[in-house]
Amino acid sequence: MRTAEITRSTKETNIRATLNLDKPGYEIDSGIGFFDHMLCAFSQHGKFGLTLQAKGDLEVDMHHTVEDCGIVLGQAFAKALADKVGIERFARSDIPMDEALATCTVDVSGRPFLVFDAAPLEGQSIQGFDPMLLEEFFRAFAINAGVTLHLSCPYGKNAHHIAEAIFKAVGRALSAAVKITGDAVPSSKGIL
Repeated sequence: MRTAEITRSTKETNIRATLNLDKPGYEIDSGIGFFDHMLCAFSQHGKFGLTLQAKGDLEVDMHHTVEDCGIVLGQAFAKALADKVGIERFARSDIPMDEALATCTVDVSGRPFLVFDAAPLEGQSIQGFDPMLLEEFFRAFAINAGVTLHLSCPYGKNAHHIAEAIFKAVGRALSAAVKITGDAVPSSKGIL
């Protein structure tokens, strides 16, 4: 079973997450309703099992909680993948949501990198959630998961649609990239 449990406690947040790459289902409570909705979409469309409980300094703002959830989820992802033997490694997903179209291209490479190019999100708010935090979340995730993640949403007007399309695209692409399709590490170097 490709599973991991990660706990992270700081002066700003206390987060516990369990990830199962092979058995779907989710139970998420970050204290941020819209963010929970996005993590549920990620889990549902990635067919991952995810439980996540977070307590953060929301009286300050949502930044620490969102970023630290990215750290924890990335660490869980890396731990659950272990040696990466047999995974597909590369994948891409395009997800439309009404007027928005998001694309995720991923390489589960061990080399963390994020390219985030989304339709303008500045000045928008989704039930108090600042969509500019999406990039912070995915940067923290990519670095801690050890994946190269290219995210784009070249057009879209509604920040909710843009965000949801991105999370679904990431879930679908990661699901395809970690699918077991062989019996060796997919690299000419022999390791990832």
